[in-house]
Amino acid sequence: MSDDTLLHIQELLESASASIKTASSLLRDLTGIVDPARERLTSKAGKMGSGTVNGKVVEGVFDGQNMMDSNGNTYPVPANYASKSKLVEGDGMKLTITDEGKFIYKQIAPIERRIVKGVLIQEDGQYKILTEGKTFRVLLASVTFYRAEVGDQVTILLPKNTDAHWGTVEAVIPKHLAEAAAQNVLQDASMEEEDGELKPAFDQ
Repeated sequence: MSDDTLLHIQELLESASASIKTASSLLRDLTGIVDPARERLTSKAGKMGSGTVNGKVVEGVFDGQNMMDSNGNTYPVPANYASKSKLVEGDGMKLTITDEGKFIYKQIAPIERRIVKGVLIQEDGQYKILTEGKTFRVLLASVTFYRAEVGDQVTILLPKNTDAHWGTVEAVIPKHLAEAAAQNVLQDASMEEEDGELKPAFDQ
């Protein structure tokens, strides 16, 4: 790929990005609706000192699916890389664009995480984890990688101190193991008296 072609692609991306940014600004002015999650991520990217250096390096923040810089521009992060690296929404990242046009991502500022357990569901054609009374989107690549099925119990990583729309799959507990654990709990509970005392086990 020639330098002229790369330059043309970059110009097209910048033009498209500028158009989207302008349209979003106009919509925000007309409706008064602000996307707090997007504003939070772009603000964090700005504090990282993110931006383009010599057109080759960009710093930004992972939004659960893409990397976003301080100007609100998004860069697609390969789903397989995000899944295997267990990137969490809010992680600081660096993108290096090689002379050949290859995109190389690196996690540079991981945020504090917490882990929660939920259930994999499908809603509006998307896989989500139901936990803590709400749902979190997860990457399809993660669901496929772990061979998870709807109804499986799944542990996900979330930002420790901020809200999030995306969760990062940490592990999957297959339904048959979850059901076995539930059966054990029920059996233990059945041995308790109403006052909470255990029934004595007598040999017949």
